[in-house]
Amino acid sequence: MATRQFPRLVLFGLVLAGIGALWRRRQHPHLPCPSSLSFLLENPFMNRIAGAELLLDRAHVTAGMRILDVGCGPGRITLPAARRVGATGEVVALDIQQAMLQRVQKKISAQGVTNVRLLHAGAGDGKTDANTFDRAFLVTVLGEIPDKVAALREIYRALKPGGILSITEVFPDPDFQTPAAIRAIADEVGFIPHNRIGTFPAFTLNLSKPVTSRIEVQPT
Repeated sequence: MATRQFPRLVLFGLVLAGIGALWRRRQHPHLPCPSSLSFLLENPFMNRIAGAELLLDRAHVTAGMRILDVGCGPGRITLPAARRVGATGEVVALDIQQAMLQRVQKKISAQGVTNVRLLHAGAGDGKTDANTFDRAFLVTVLGEIPDKVAALREIYRALKPGGILSITEVFPDPDFQTPAAIRAIADEVGFIPHNRIGTFPAFTLNLSKPVTSRIEVQPT
């Protein structure tokens, strides 16, 4: 019994240490989770409350879709999404940290994945194509982005009309965003609330881009 509990205790200790490091990082807000702490994103706790397959189901990802994984990190969502959309679909994995993209590339090469494209950029930099994606994901990322409005505007532009942005937040992420805070930004950009799934310690808020986007009337 004690032997079986030992790995769990070690994992628990590592997670606590990582969370402590992230809380100390709050003295410098809007910094992305460093690649050295990527184990905080890939562990049994995260898999149980916000696992990749669960989040893909919540966003109704199906074969043939084009997916934008914003702040992809070590590829926790990227690789499962690539498998689900299949050969007729594509996943664009965007991250501001080259070290994270290198982790994703290693997994792509090891698994022989051919439908993932890596994009080294920050959310809001305007490096994505317009009206291209069926789904976009922000998983424990939004709080790390300095200009959240610019980031959501770029995602709004990148989605096809009717496309969905799926935002997931997990407590005790030090950059945790509340549903109300997310909706305030989303309303400013033009997203429509689609649905909310889950409460504590993790929730997903799906936002849709209207089929008919807002028309901005130029002053005369």
